[in-house]
Parts: sequence; structure tokens; C-alpha cells
Amino acid sequence: MIGLSHATVRFGARTVVDRLSFSVPIGRSLAILGPNGRGKTTALRAMLGFQRLHAGSRTAPSIVGYVPQVSVNNQRLRAIDIAVMGRAAHLGLFRQPGDEDYAVARTALNRTGAAGYAEQPFDRLSGGERQLVLLARALATGSEVLVLDEPAAALDLHNQERLLVLLESLRQERHKAIVFTTHDPNHALAAADDALLMMPDGSALFGPVAETVAPAHLERLYGVPMRTVELSGPAGALHRAVLPAFAGARAG
Repeated sequence: MIGLSHATVRFGARTVVDRLSFSVPIGRSLAILGPNGRGKTTALRAMLGFQRLHAGSRTAPSIVGYVPQVSVNNQRLRAIDIAVMGRAAHLGLFRQPGDEDYAVARTALNRTGAAGYAEQPFDRLSGGERQLVLLARALATGSEVLVLDEPAAALDLHNQERLLVLLESLRQERHKAIVFTTHDPNHALAAADDALLMMPDGSALFGPVAETVAPAHLERLYGVPMRTVELSGPAGALHRAVLPAFAGARAG
């Protein structure tokens, strides 16, 4: 399990996270949504112990598979070297990763669809390819908890689909607690059981996706009218999606 209980974080006189409570047990997936600057990343960092709490408490295992927002990396490391870093907590202070650790890393790269990048320099990969490698690193930790900070932010639509299919596959297995932040409520509909909506007024709404990712709540969250549509997916199955009311408004 991972989560926060009555957590408060302040930066000077500004309260960014105010008495926030939520928990994600093993087998559940949570999407955190909110407008820019509302504190989504701060909440993740507090949950992971990277950000000091001014009040409240956090719950997290000693090892967490963490995928940060992609940043520029100038080190000429191979993708396999990045993935095997996930084994660091299982190694002694001076021990180097062995064959077993590299086997775990390669299995993780294969799971994320990044096996073909294993020998390529990480800094030469595209943003989407790097994100899949970082997710493999998180899986290589073996942790029952995965935390991803806006994993789809820099991805094109094709790579967003790859990521969401993988997150949904992990969710369906029910072996991990998964937490990810996103600006797109449709990512929550695609790959989460629950959603945490961090409202502009400082309040928060936590609950099942079917109840929270709804037009009325999203209008409060983003300040724009929202609508629900049904889209035909594979094999003709219908899927719910939410769109801002201005989407498709142009006549021609």
C-alpha cells in the first residue's frame, strides 16, 4: 500500500497540499488529476518521502518503482544500463549488478516493449522510448508499488497508447499498487480504478473513476464545460470518453 494521511505541504506562506488523504492498496490503480500548479507532483514527492510534510503522515514500502518526468540525460549509458539501475536496492554497497540483475532488467525492457533499445545510448532515444526504458527500470525494482509522474506528458499519441495499454495490463494483473499523475481524464478512464481530483480551491475528491471522472467534477477541476461521449473500440466495444465542450465545435 502507498498513500498519504491528512498530509500538508507548504512552500513559505503558500499551502500546496492541505490535509490530503488517500491510499492505494496492492491491486488498485490511482490517477491523480489537477490543473497546473495544483500540487500533483508535490503530492507524489511527499508520498515517496522526497518532500517534507508539515503535517500528516505517509505510507510507502521501502522500495518503490518510480518513473519521474523525463529530463535530458547527457550520460552515454545504454538503455540496459538505465534499466538495471532498478536493481540498486538489491545490491550491496560495493556490489556490481550480475547476470541475474541484467536478466531481470532485460525482462522488464521486454515487458515495456523497449527490448529493441537495450544496447542503444539512452540519451539518443526519443522521449517516448526513454519513458518506456524508465518504466522498465521501475519494474526491475520488483516493487509491488509503481509511481509515475505525468508519464504521458511528452509522448505522441502512438506512444501514449503503448503506455496506457501497458498500465492497463499491469492493472488487470492486480499484483501492484499503481499511482500516476496526468492532465488527461481519459488516461484515468483507460488505466485506473480510482481517481484523485485536486481541485483549484484546495479541496480534493477521491473515489472510483466511474464516480469522479464525470463532467460535473471535471468542470470544477478545469474550469471549462465538459461532455461525455461513447467511442467504438476494438471488436465494437463501447468506451466512455470525456472531452472539453469546445472539442469538435468548429463547423468546418
